[in-house]
Amino acid sequence: MDNTVELEILGLSSNSTQSGSFTLVLGESEGRRKLPIVIGMFEAQAIAIEIEKIIPNRPMTHDLFKSFASNFQFSVDHILISDMREGVFYAKIMCQSSFKKVEIDARPSDAIAIAVRFDAPIYCASTVMAEAAIEFTEEDEKREQEAASGSATGKGGPKEKSKSREEASLKDFSLDKLNQLLEKAITNEDYEKAARLRDEINRRN
Repeated sequence: MDNTVELEILGLSSNSTQSGSFTLVLGESEGRRKLPIVIGMFEAQAIAIEIEKIIPNRPMTHDLFKSFASNFQFSVDHILISDMREGVFYAKIMCQSSFKKVEIDARPSDAIAIAVRFDAPIYCASTVMAEAAIEFTEEDEKREQEAASGSATGKGGPKEKSKSREEASLKDFSLDKLNQLLEKAITNEDYEKAARLRDEINRRN
């Protein structure tokens, strides 16, 4: 697809600063950029359940959407993270039948929860990736792999067990300091903090 980037789900992590929220990390299928998005607990659970192929006792809302669409012979072709305004992401679910195509506005978290149920690809507008994605270098990738290896052998990774509270609001930091903190957050794989730093930097540019 022109002017879009295909993404894949890399992981979910709990958000230490916002109770009941999680950070969903998406990565380029062919590239090193990563797109962290803060989502709610319900949507995170809906995504995780489907990825792990856990069957709930009762259908969840996103399962109901799939049953409804399937019974009316609609399928999901793909989902598109189409825009980002004032730090808020927007998405569209691209549905189709044998005779009609429909675009449905949705929150990215809901759209992705539905995409995993239909095994549909996830795309992001190139303009959104340029503004919101965090680019990893080869060195960053190497550190990430070493951290994962160290964690697996019980040596511990770069993440500390307890995170110190931020001493001041991000608004109090200079742009240079924010960029330094962003680099550190990427190194420590703290995607939730990196997303907040990225948003503050974007607001100033």
